[in-house]
Amino acid sequence: MTAAWTSSDAALSFPEGFSWGAATAAYQIEGAATADGRGLSIWDTFSRVPGKVRHGDTGAIACDSYHRYREDVALMASLGLSDYRFSVSWPRVQPGGSGPVNQKGIDYYKALLDELAEHDIAAAVTLYHWDLPQELQDGGGWAVRSTAERFAEYAQLVAEHLGDRVSRWITLNEPQVVASHGYRDGVHAPGLTDDAAASAATHHLLLAHGLGTQALRSVRAGTPVGITFDMHPVKLPEGTQPEQVEKAWLATDAELNGIFLEPVLQGTYPADARAVLLPGESVIRDGDMETIRQPVDFIGVNYYSPVFLRAGDPADLRRGEEPARCELPGVVEYRPAGLERTAMDWLVDADGLYDLLLQVSGQAPGIPLYITENGCAAEDYVDPLGQVNDEERIAYLRSHLEASARAIKAGVNLAGYYVWSLLDNFEWGWGFQKRFGIVFVDFETQRRIPKNSAKFYSEVVRANAVPSRPGS
Repeated sequence: MTAAWTSSDAALSFPEGFSWGAATAAYQIEGAATADGRGLSIWDTFSRVPGKVRHGDTGAIACDSYHRYREDVALMASLGLSDYRFSVSWPRVQPGGSGPVNQKGIDYYKALLDELAEHDIAAAVTLYHWDLPQELQDGGGWAVRSTAERFAEYAQLVAEHLGDRVSRWITLNEPQVVASHGYRDGVHAPGLTDDAAASAATHHLLLAHGLGTQALRSVRAGTPVGITFDMHPVKLPEGTQPEQVEKAWLATDAELNGIFLEPVLQGTYPADARAVLLPGESVIRDGDMETIRQPVDFIGVNYYSPVFLRAGDPADLRRGEEPARCELPGVVEYRPAGLERTAMDWLVDADGLYDLLLQVSGQAPGIPLYITENGCAAEDYVDPLGQVNDEERIAYLRSHLEASARAIKAGVNLAGYYVWSLLDNFEWGWGFQKRFGIVFVDFETQRRIPKNSAKFYSEVVRANAVPSRPGS
């Protein structure tokens, strides 16, 4: 069936029925960390360890969306959004990660979902966005198999209580980040630096996705279920490359993208990834890979920046170079001089999003894709007129939305886009220093101020098309 375009300028338009949303995560916005029976999460623990989070910030209050959800939903409605992607806090609905439901926690999400429904905003619900109950971490966390089994129980419980109100389920958000930053590099909760634990966590996160998918479908078989990956296109200079660079491309793509995408799509781990990153035979049990390979109804893609490779000497780095993470000799990663950077020091490359969408579409033919996160941090402030003129973010969003429209025109089955994020929030290890929102939050007063980027995004949503560039 051919998509119906809503504008005469098809290159910048989106198909009829395209989902336009914003995304958030529970620990980053909810606050109310001890309210109504909520249990302790690993981020409550980690953020209180001196030196782990900038300025000692925590998500104890954050944006106080637990109490201000009606205001936040009204903001989304004012922008014309059709969808909202948010996460359920596992310790809010199951304080210790197992056992009976915390009714007050479930009631909060029912109220949020009902408020969304009143404004005709569909709910895309993420079951795990990094806030593991601390009791489960005390028992080994994602490094042990039982956590995946508890996740399946949690998924079934949430589906039983909320499933009639949910339009789309996302099992896990960015499992690669959980394993690498939480268990290998230690810069995220729970703060471990253990390769064996990280590779085991990789498998158990994927197993949790498979078991969770089965659990969700056992309750409500008709609701779409997918998973969200953080993905990075790996880019090479134009022209023919040395064999070593080609090998490095395969290895880097496998390690950044394939370790999680390939098991979900094919039931195998990529052969080109380093062994230290892959789960050992003692971790994988008979039937696991088939469980992980549950058919998905969609794939969520979180995109922020690419990785660039070229031939070079890791022992004699030039400016802008660093050793390649795949650790192959004769190859370096580099930052092209002409690309801008965000306040996170991440490269801005909208063409990377286009390339990535085509790559994933080719690997998962026929499966709808959603851009479940895309956005940038900027040095935002309220000017004397009470406005936040975030022109950098507008330029970022414009270029990436144009890339998305081009990808659709090239045949990608892209079904929706969720800007990251609705609100400025607790940005993990960066605390409240980095602002990603299209709505400014004054964390002292909790006042919300839509930025100019919110107005721009609303124009896109209402037109179902990217407006022409000024002067064009």
